[in-house]
Amino acid sequence: MTTKAIQQMTPGEQLLDEGRQLLAQGDRVGAAQVLARARDERDTLLAAHSLIEANDLVGSYNNVMGLDCTISPQDDIFGFFAGHHSSRNPLRDYLADGWRTLSELMLLLEAVDQPLLKTGRILEFASGHGRFTRHLVKAVGSHKVAVSDVVPSAVEFAKGTFGVDGFLSASTPEQVEWPAKYDLVFVLSLFSHLPKATWTRWLAKLYEALAPGGLLVFSTHGVKAANFDHVALDDDGYFFAASSESNAIDEQEYGTTFTSEAFVLARIAETMGADTLVHKKPVHFWNHQDAYVLRKR
Repeated sequence: MTTKAIQQMTPGEQLLDEGRQLLAQGDRVGAAQVLARARDERDTLLAAHSLIEANDLVGSYNNVMGLDCTISPQDDIFGFFAGHHSSRNPLRDYLADGWRTLSELMLLLEAVDQPLLKTGRILEFASGHGRFTRHLVKAVGSHKVAVSDVVPSAVEFAKGTFGVDGFLSASTPEQVEWPAKYDLVFVLSLFSHLPKATWTRWLAKLYEALAPGGLLVFSTHGVKAANFDHVALDDDGYFFAASSESNAIDEQEYGTTFTSEAFVLARIAETMGADTLVHKKPVHFWNHQDAYVLRKR
């Protein structure tokens, strides 16, 4: 590489290039030190992280957390953390957020006497690029887990990285075909993005994926979230804006949705029956989203 080319590189890019050269030379100690510095630069954070994890260098998150910490460059949720002014360590914030979701899900399941570790086949729907999947796999094993998402790269990344089963979702619920029935269907922050035209249809479709006695766990933006964002719900207890953190899905299909508890309970009652609701917990996920648990008759 010419001196001029090096001078045009950012400090992070120069460190990343040096780290690659040290790896090629077999100097793992030197590479770990240099790449750790490149990981502190926002423009090379993810590239440096990927090299550290792939080569199992000192300082890898895998060595600390005991799970695959590979992150897809197409991960919108990681992009949210990396671009947010409040996140001082996007890698740690992203990985810790998935771990927190696991603990919050386990609390809900304990409340209905269905511990996660004693649950059979699990579907994570609207799974994204593995923010939560990696932690679920560590807890129960990849053989128990299937993922589904409307973004092809998300499904392929999860299958290739975490060894789970996976299948593509669709923009409309009627197009989805379930390859199996599941003892737990976990749907985090999908109903917090759906337009009214598909909200109830997705609820019915996801309930259909359950085995007898199986649980559907989903979350919503409730009244606390609406008040925080100064959103006024309509007479039905609903609000939708065509905007979200996703860059891969049309905003009219996946925006930002707020719903009152009354709206959600009415949809459950008219679709599956009120008796299918076995637990609800306001502001449960991220101290921001309401949680609902339905059991298949």
